[in-house]
Amino acid sequence: MTTLAGRPLASINGNVTSRRQQQQCGQLSSKKKARLNIRITGIFTVVLLLACLCLLIELNFIDLCIFCYKSKVPSFYNRSNNFLLLPDVDCQAIPPFLVILVTTEYWQLEARTAIRQTWGKERIIGDKRVVSFFLLGTQVKQDKNAESSIISESLKYKDIIQRNFTDTYSNLTLKILMAIDWVHHFCPQSTFVMKTDSDMFINTFYLTELLVRKNRTTNFFTGFIKPEDSPIRDRFNKWYASKTEYPGERYPPFCSGTGYVFSIDVATQIHNISPPISYLKLEDVYIGICLKFLQIQLEELHTKQAFFPVKVKFSICRFKKIVTCHHVQPYELLIYWNALLSSTDKECLGDEYNE
Repeated sequence: MTTLAGRPLASINGNVTSRRQQQQCGQLSSKKKARLNIRITGIFTVVLLLACLCLLIELNFIDLCIFCYKSKVPSFYNRSNNFLLLPDVDCQAIPPFLVILVTTEYWQLEARTAIRQTWGKERIIGDKRVVSFFLLGTQVKQDKNAESSIISESLKYKDIIQRNFTDTYSNLTLKILMAIDWVHHFCPQSTFVMKTDSDMFINTFYLTELLVRKNRTTNFFTGFIKPEDSPIRDRFNKWYASKTEYPGERYPPFCSGTGYVFSIDVATQIHNISPPISYLKLEDVYIGICLKFLQIQLEELHTKQAFFPVKVKFSICRFKKIVTCHHVQPYELLIYWNALLSSTDKECLGDEYNE
């Protein structure tokens, strides 16, 4: 056999082939490593993007996560749940300009009576019809005498809206959703809706005047605007919201629940989108979340403050130019209202509150 430098040719050829195979294997191994590195890089990129998305959701919960978080919605929120009591009102025959919906509880008969005698009394202001109704759930502890009293009150005044849910502060959002359901189904002919509470003074004359002057009947929402409130994390606070209930660090702009006004089309829009929105017991914040989703901006009703979520010292001239005042006792309401009705515009000429 032919040799080269004393080595058999077959041996030399075998070594060359072996080296080529090793080189090819090395090349294949390098390609596999490159592919593996690409896959690892891709996986890392995806994980990083997901982490960034989670951070964005945490920082901007309202914009990105309206539907992804599902809190426990009370079982009441079922639109097949019929109303227990309904008011006797014909919105089609004489469409109201303003429907005022007042949150109340069983035991607040004195407050309801004072409201019926003052700002809650049905009246025509200019040529605008203003009507008021009271919102009720059911008692925590069943009391047949109290239930009978409410039924009798409803038959007498025909101004109570009631549904079957436990009437507690934590269920206040349910009460507002009930109100929106009612106005959507039974009084869609109205122009504006107001939500307020039973310890409020409402100047319906001035409110009607400002709404007419504003001349906005669609996509309109106004009240005392809270643009940058943060959740209260103190569990002993009345307005406490846990991170489970609301993970975000700041609420969207909302109007104080003491009194806000909106056009009827907004009621319809909230009615249509509210079921998927995560339930929150703070009704004014919840409505703000709905408005954020609907991209409806909050607006001032007037260049001067008109809605007061606090108690305001009474004076005739001052109260002629405000829409709401909080923490008003029934006896005070009667005094304030009668004083306003018996006053004249001349009394406030040159007054600092007179426009």
